[in-house]
Amino acid sequence: MPGKAEGGASRDPFLSAASALAATILVTAITLPALADPLPAGFVRLADVDPSIRQDIRYAGSDNFLHRKVNGYGAPVCILTEDAAKALSAVQKAIAAKRLTLVVFDCYRPARAVADMGEWTKQGGPPDPQWYPEVRRSDLIAKGYVGELSTHSRGSTVDVAVARMDRRSSPNPACGTGDADTLDFGTGFDCFDSMSETAYRGPASEAAANRKMLVEAMRAGGFKNYAREWWHFTLKSEPFAKQRFDFPITAD
Repeated sequence: MPGKAEGGASRDPFLSAASALAATILVTAITLPALADPLPAGFVRLADVDPSIRQDIRYAGSDNFLHRKVNGYGAPVCILTEDAAKALSAVQKAIAAKRLTLVVFDCYRPARAVADMGEWTKQGGPPDPQWYPEVRRSDLIAKGYVGELSTHSRGSTVDVAVARMDRRSSPNPACGTGDADTLDFGTGFDCFDSMSETAYRGPASEAAANRKMLVEAMRAGGFKNYAREWWHFTLKSEPFAKQRFDFPITAD
């Protein structure tokens, strides 16, 4: 009689097939590794928190003082601690009332990127009129323009400027570089010169006023400025103040 096994026990072919399929699914579930979270706990992509903040991540391309992509930057993406991203979003909302927007040039920086920059300085070379007009490459660390360690690797430091929402172009800076539509800050991002000091007295009154506006807006959002770079800010209550990270920057 069909469906009757040897010894008299009945066997339903449909139940047997279902059992085999269930066993296959179970084995697959056991053997396939779970997908790892691409970011460490406490980190987010800024665009997931506030997509209105403009991103111009310079170390993911060649428009920076190394003239090439920096190690660890696999994508032009701003990654920050969740605390820093939310605080930056609050600053963005505050200045949006004036038809202004933040523009970020660098956020979390892998430790391998910091090491890459340090090794690059050892190659030596003359001053670069665009980036470090008065300092030789080999002196950039000694002069404090390139760090052997960086607060950026803790995830709550951001390099930032302000631009108009209507994207009216501003003059290109003589030193450093900036988004074509940022306000006049006297220098561009990563100008390694005393002109970049936040309180430098040389900039025109408009540039000085813009620096003051940026510092005050960021301070209200809980960030403190690094006095030698008008664009550099760290969250005062950063969650990983004694840690440095080295995971690569990726799009997802």
